[in-house]
Formats: sequence, C-alpha cells, structure tokens
Amino acid sequence: MFSSLRVRNYRLFFVGQVVSNIGTWMQRIAQDWLVLSLTGSATAVGVTTALQFLPMLLFGLYGGVLVDRLPKRRALLFTQSAMGATGVALAALTLTGHVQVWHVYLAAVVVGLATVVDNPARQSFVSEMVGPDQLQNAVSLNSANFQSARLVGPAVAGVMITGVGTGWAFLANGLSFVAPLIGLMMMRARELYVVERAPRAKGQLREGLHYVAGRPELIWTIVLAGFVSTFGFNFPVFLSAFADDVFHAGAGSYSLFNTLMAVGSLAGALLAARRGTARMRVLLAGAVAFGTLEIAAAIAPSLWLFALLMVPIGMFGMTVNVTANSSIQMSTDPAMRGRVMALYMMVFMGGAPVGAPIAGWVTDAYGVRAGLASGGAIAAAAAVTIGLVLARVGNLRLSVGWNHGHPHVRFVPREAQDQLAAAA
Repeated sequence: MFSSLRVRNYRLFFVGQVVSNIGTWMQRIAQDWLVLSLTGSATAVGVTTALQFLPMLLFGLYGGVLVDRLPKRRALLFTQSAMGATGVALAALTLTGHVQVWHVYLAAVVVGLATVVDNPARQSFVSEMVGPDQLQNAVSLNSANFQSARLVGPAVAGVMITGVGTGWAFLANGLSFVAPLIGLMMMRARELYVVERAPRAKGQLREGLHYVAGRPELIWTIVLAGFVSTFGFNFPVFLSAFADDVFHAGAGSYSLFNTLMAVGSLAGALLAARRGTARMRVLLAGAVAFGTLEIAAAIAPSLWLFALLMVPIGMFGMTVNVTANSSIQMSTDPAMRGRVMALYMMVFMGGAPVGAPIAGWVTDAYGVRAGLASGGAIAAAAAVTIGLVLARVGNLRLSVGWNHGHPHVRFVPREAQDQLAAAA
C-alpha cells in the first residue's frame, strides 16, 4: 500500500504535501469565513470560489503547454512560492486590520493563476519521481494525502479562527509551503525519471488536443470523469439541503456528512494504492457503483442511513478519481503528459461551475432528493454507455463467472467466449 514511499524523492514530496495540504484546507475555511464576515453575503463567498477556479477553466490548457516545456521541479518551486506568498500577504492585511473583500478576491485570482501551472506540474511530476512501476501507488497516496488533510485542516482552522482569528490561519497556510519547497530543493536530480522537454513551437496546444483525439482510451476516460464530476460531485449543493430541508438537523449534520465522505474517500484512495493497477473495468464499475449509491442515498428515509451511505459514496468517488488519473498518466507519452493532464484537470475541476447551477435548478424545481438521484443516474448511465461502446468497438462480450467462490465479471473477446461455450 505504501511502496512508493520507499523512493526518497517521492517521500520528500509526500511529506511536504501533507503539511501544505493541511494549510490549504485551513485557508479555504478561513477565506470563506472572512468574506462572509466582511460582506454578510453568501454570494460573495461563491464569487471568491469562482475566482479561484476560473483561471483553470480559461487558461488550463495553456498551463499544460507550459508544463511540457519547463522543468517540472523548477516550475513547482515557483508556483508553491507564489501561493505561499499570497497566504502571507493576506495574513498581514488581516492581522493589521486593513483587509478588504477585494484583497481576498485578488488573492483568490493569484492562487488560481498559480494553480494553472501547479496542478498539471504536480500531477505529471509524480511519474518523474517514481517511474511507471509505482505510478498508480503514488497517485493513490497523493489522493489519500489530500483527503487526510481534508479531515484535519478544517478542524484546525475552526479552532484557530475561534481562538486567535482568521489572520493566523492565513499565516499558517503561507508558512506551510516552506515544507514542500524544502522537499523539492532536497531532491536528488540524478534519481528523477526526467523526460525530454517539448521545445517552444507553434501549435503545441492543438497538437495536444489531436493527441488525445487519436486515443480512445484517453477520450473515454476523460469523458466519463467529466460526467461524474459535473453531475455527481455537486455535494455542496445537495448535502446542505439534505441537512436543513430534508432532515432539519442543522450545521452539525452537514459537517457529519462531509466528514464521513472524507473518511470514505481516504479509504478509497488507500485501496487504490493497494490495488496497484488502473483498469478501465475498475473505472467503469466504480462509476456505476458511485451513481447507484447516490440514488440509494436520495431515497434514504432516515438521517443515519443517509449519513452511513456517505462512506461508500466517498470511497467509490475516489476510486473513479484515482483510477482515471493514473490510467491517463500511464497511457500518455511523457512529452505530452502536461497537456493531457491539464485537459483532464480542466474537465474534472471545471465540471463543478457547470454542474452546480444545473443541480441547484433541479433541486429548486423538483426537490433535493430528485436532484441527487438525477446526478447519480447520469453518472451511472454514462459509465454503462461508455462500457457498451468500448465493448462494441473492441468486439467484446460480458463474461460472468465464479473464481474461488467469488463472482468474476469481465469483458472477453467474442471468439474466446464462443470457444468456452462450445467446450462446455
């Protein structure tokens, strides 16, 4: 489960990300609380979130082009420094009492712009640290790292905001970037699986899109991830409505739902690390299970049953995330990895701004149960449809049997299945 941590360079990277991710979650909570305190407007909080994700939607593909041209470790040193400096600047403004809401908006844009390069650089740098044999394991542990921080960071932020104020939470986040910067500087360059950088040339963005268009295994993985993230991952819309409007339980239950989902996500990431391979059938099965469980949660009659379903929903959602991420990286030419990962992250992260208003409209018009059920149904239907398309294109049939007392489901070539039937 933790085999990639034997690689010294990745171990330094992992430890740095543990500290930095906790700081990032602290800043997210403190940022939203500060904006709400300054304006009293939930819309202003939404604007802040949108400003942070908008640069990825607008410039994400160009960020991938830059990542393929630049040394990834040097690019990460720059982006991590920029995000750390933003946290420190916001802390200084808040602690001196000079902070205004436009300062927070500006900080969100700066972090978003840094993320345009940082995200594909971090994703593709993993393969340069561990090589192809440990890639699935390392990607899974990165996700486990992020989910662990999701459990710890908000809790620490809540204590810090209540005790000493939001400014100190911003400062803690700014200083947390010292850990990944030290880790990057301590790495041994000779132990990296360095790939040849793409030379500066015209048409590299178009080249990346053509590369993906010519590879069905990349197209269908990105399409499925897009459907799941756009229609199935709208939990900020659904969970708060279930807590208030359905179960009438308040903020405590909303926090419980998120915590249980994070626990499931962490378990899903660790199981993916143990599995060690990224297969299309795992991705499709995970998406079907994720969507089906969302439908089950939508009709759950009690708060506790709904809450318990958050654990497997988080687990299968993370299975989809990790499997898609690692399979795309392993199927991509290293010289193209930055552009392909930028496209994947743009589709995956960009689903929220598109899907959230749709989910909100369905919820307002037909109720939150209908909203969650429709999102799960779309995710499951997309997985089934893509599975059938791939089976038809590959001339495959579904084979169901038993192996050592366990059900065994897989696609096999039609000829092979016909031969098995004839032998029987």
